[in-house]
Amino acid sequence: MPVNFTAIDFETANSSSASACSVGLVKVRDGIVVDKASWFIKPPIGHDAFLEWNTRIHGIVEEDVASALSWAEQLPDLVAFAGGDHLVAHNARFDMGVISGACAATLQETPSFDYLCSLQVARKTYNLDSYRLPVAAMAAGFEDFRHHDALADAEACAAIIVHAAKRHEATDIPHLATIAGANIKSIGAAAADNAPMVLS
Repeated sequence: MPVNFTAIDFETANSSSASACSVGLVKVRDGIVVDKASWFIKPPIGHDAFLEWNTRIHGIVEEDVASALSWAEQLPDLVAFAGGDHLVAHNARFDMGVISGACAATLQETPSFDYLCSLQVARKTYNLDSYRLPVAAMAAGFEDFRHHDALADAEACAAIIVHAAKRHEATDIPHLATIAGANIKSIGAAAADNAPMVLS
């Protein structure tokens, strides 16, 4: 089953999409996790206040990121880890918004990625009362993880996609998206390339 992708999850310091303070990445090849990475991120000035609400969710405080690399400094590592993979995230609109927002706030070019939302896939794969990440992950056989830890959440997301691909007998991520009725979307230059042409 050549299902290859990189699952990604961000935690943020506050409600700003530019306030990424942690990222988790999981690389999958042929339906098997082959690499993982996570690190803290120092949010850019103006987006760096840690709100009590956010800290209560993920447990990260300002001191944790004091010596971390900035978004601009760590972005190349994120892009290098993902390579040319499709990105997958649970409620991907949020995570892709973090990439775009953090790049805009730090005057970085938004990297070009195609992505799939595991929340959309879960809704078309399982019959659940809730499709929140812990519930969908449990349906995929991935239980007892530390929710809102970026790496653990990325692992849970990866587990959902791998399980869904097996259930649907999908041959790759685009095939899974088609079967599940989910849309593969894009950010960066890929979004511009895939935008519909408007005739004046």
